[in-house]
Amino acid sequence: MAIDGSHPHDPQDPQDPHDPYGFDTVDLSWLRAKAGVKWHQDPELLNAWVADMDFPPPAVVLDALQARVARADLGYADWGYPHPQTPACQVFADRAARRYQWHVDPAEVRDFCDVMQGVQVMLHLATAPGDGVVLHTPSYPPLWQTLQAMGRRQIDVPARVDAAGVHFDYDELERRLTSEPAKVLLLCHPHNPTGHRFAVEELVRLVAIAERFDLLIVSDEIHADLTYDAMHVPIASIAGAAARTVSMHSPSKAFNLAGMRHAVAHIGPARLRDALLDLPDHFVGAINLLAAEATVAAWEHGDDWLDSVVAHLDRVRLRFADLVATRLPEVKHRPPAATYVAWLDCRDTGLGDEPFLACRAAGLKVSDGNDFGPSGAGHVRVNLATSTAIMELIVDRLASALGPDRA
Repeated sequence: MAIDGSHPHDPQDPQDPHDPYGFDTVDLSWLRAKAGVKWHQDPELLNAWVADMDFPPPAVVLDALQARVARADLGYADWGYPHPQTPACQVFADRAARRYQWHVDPAEVRDFCDVMQGVQVMLHLATAPGDGVVLHTPSYPPLWQTLQAMGRRQIDVPARVDAAGVHFDYDELERRLTSEPAKVLLLCHPHNPTGHRFAVEELVRLVAIAERFDLLIVSDEIHADLTYDAMHVPIASIAGAAARTVSMHSPSKAFNLAGMRHAVAHIGPARLRDALLDLPDHFVGAINLLAAEATVAAWEHGDDWLDSVVAHLDRVRLRFADLVATRLPEVKHRPPAATYVAWLDCRDTGLGDEPFLACRAAGLKVSDGNDFGPSGAGHVRVNLATSTAIMELIVDRLASALGPDRA
């Protein structure tokens, strides 16, 4: 399969019935010509860092955006005033019922410019500086950095990763909460960077802890549609959770729309919905017209594309795991159960706390594990949302940097 300069084929005119959307035809010259941060920042490197896919977004989204522009209809949207809701709020409620068997009142759904804005607004409304916030670690960088910037006290739930999976000690968390009170459980579900998919039994335990210690649950579920071994279960769908949970969702990861900047939140606690309404008009900004258009198109018409991309990512993650096991025996890794990022434990390679530097010297840009908090030292995160051929090139560079025959 060529990676030498041809552009991805038109997804509406498939060349390969086994790859109808062209996920295995992306090539390096097309990627390096893009203006996005993933490839533009260091175009001379093989880029497997920030969580953008290398694939074009679904054609149904591009068609919807082009149709809006073609109508020359870019004025103020009629979404209600003074507290608007885009059409995505109703579409999200419909999709939650269809996809997750989770039934929400669309009147309880609000728009945000992205997931992190929603998380920060909820922390602003529900906590004060010095309040404790529970966070599974290592953590998606903006989550722990938000707690630091807002002066909230972080209470870690450290991950233990082994061949059987990713494990968190909830008995220890309960012991800590008896002496270190908290206000919020901030959940990244599925978990970034470990790729952990929280099972129903684990969610039940977390809800029980939240009830016992009267915690608000703020759940970042941006990777909800990227699970492999089972369908995502929203934590708000667990008995007893809805009235204390804010669930953040966005099409940005699953449909490769991060630059559109749109998310929605189901806000279960009525006090937080009221507090949000009490904020000054325009306090949290407004949703871009085209972003809402893209979200609606993806959630209403993008499931065929989504099913196909998840199947592709499933094959890539398993092939990647096989190659790592064979070519990087000192690196510990297990395939992610969700997301399209791989979390590699490189501490046995002898490369210290920053193995990403060895990767960079080998021509590969990956995410520095230290960016995910102190427990990320000696790790790297690798983005697998690319073609099989490019993933194999990534493994070649990893082997040069981290393998037993490295220089």
